[in-house]
Amino acid sequence: MADLHALSVPTSAGYRDLPAQGAAPNLGRLKLVDVREPDEYVGPLGHIAGSALIPMGQVLDAAAHWDRTVPTLLICRSGARSGRVAAVLAQAGFTEMYNLSGGMLAWNELGLPVER
Repeated sequence: MADLHALSVPTSAGYRDLPAQGAAPNLGRLKLVDVREPDEYVGPLGHIAGSALIPMGQVLDAAAHWDRTVPTLLICRSGARSGRVAAVLAQAGFTEMYNLSGGMLAWNELGLPVER
């Protein structure tokens, strides 16, 4: 498996954008957190197997109990919301924050597996 840093692009906000092509073969190495709303999680785009649904408004409370060094992939529809959450968590001291660039739209476009 390739190094996650080599597969991702650093952002000025302190997290890294990880494309679906890089995320898919490395899911077992990542904590998966989907920050969409429940209806989106089970909606047409589906969700990545093993991802935890923690809506954007609840992530900060949940993250208070997370290990700040565990590689974590944040997921949303397009990558915008998860990028905002990743920036906040990186600013709070999380050192291995990844954002699924393009979100579930990109994941589905590549035909990667989803659960509905």
